[in-house]
Amino acid sequence: MSATSSVSLHLPSLAWTSLSDWQAIAVTGADSKSYLQGQVTCDVVQLDAERSTLGAHCDAKGKMWSLFRLFHHNQGYALWQHKSGIETALQEIKKYSVFSKVDLELSSQISIGVLGEQADSFIDSITDGQGDVRSIASGSAIKIDSQRWLLLVNEDEHESLKPQLQNAEEISADAWDYVDVVNGIPRVIQSQQNTHIPQTLNLQALDGINFEKGCYTGQETVARAKYRGTNKKVMRLLQGTANENVAFTFERQVGENWRGAGEAIAQYRNQQGEALALIVLNKDIEFDTQFRLAGDTTNTWSLVELPYDIEQ
Repeated sequence: MSATSSVSLHLPSLAWTSLSDWQAIAVTGADSKSYLQGQVTCDVVQLDAERSTLGAHCDAKGKMWSLFRLFHHNQGYALWQHKSGIETALQEIKKYSVFSKVDLELSSQISIGVLGEQADSFIDSITDGQGDVRSIASGSAIKIDSQRWLLLVNEDEHESLKPQLQNAEEISADAWDYVDVVNGIPRVIQSQQNTHIPQTLNLQALDGINFEKGCYTGQETVARAKYRGTNKKVMRLLQGTANENVAFTFERQVGENWRGAGEAIAQYRNQQGEALALIVLNKDIEFDTQFRLAGDTTNTWSLVELPYDIEQ
């Protein structure tokens, strides 16, 4: 029996938030396109300047070091991702860069989220472009979904944007997490680096894997998971109640007992204690399985449907 999330969030018609937990790896140089093409799951060669894509960088066994949004940025590329573990992600993706004309470094630019039904109109007012990725004074504006844009800019550009944002409500970055979680958008944080293959976090369902491009690090494992069905785990959405907004670790009910089910990939909790979490589970788990937070014997959690087909 399917169910959809009942945890809702009221977004102002126009809002902004500082995304201080997010950062980009900047990639520049004559060989940046070809170098990235041989490292990541998405197709960099076919990525035009007005579009972004999700993607991942894996080790030789297909386990992810990073999961990011990739787009053209400042005469190069940006790999925008959660800041937790980004130093390791940079170290791993630049490992073979000495053999190419490419520079990879942590970007010092800041991330600003613009949200709400008027987000498109606001971006139109500060840019001349029409695409989902647009150049602005010191960086880029990137459309994430129908009600979210990312601004990746220098700090002084943020200051110059503040007067234009005066009609936008400043809100908590928790709102950004909510939209990610309820839409099943994964991330790789430091504690989960080198743990999951891309399909475990549903990246194939989010157009983050191109199965027709040439070789890249970890491709053999990723291809085997698709064509031989070797992947036995997927990311699911859980809904429940949390007394505290701490890192969620779950248990699942097995008969009259409870067994460890793992930690959340991403999570959200509102002021009423209603909460959502993305978690990796076995593909064949029963939809009516009950869950709880480790140490909480009072509140149970249940599975709810993601807004996309994970069987792609």
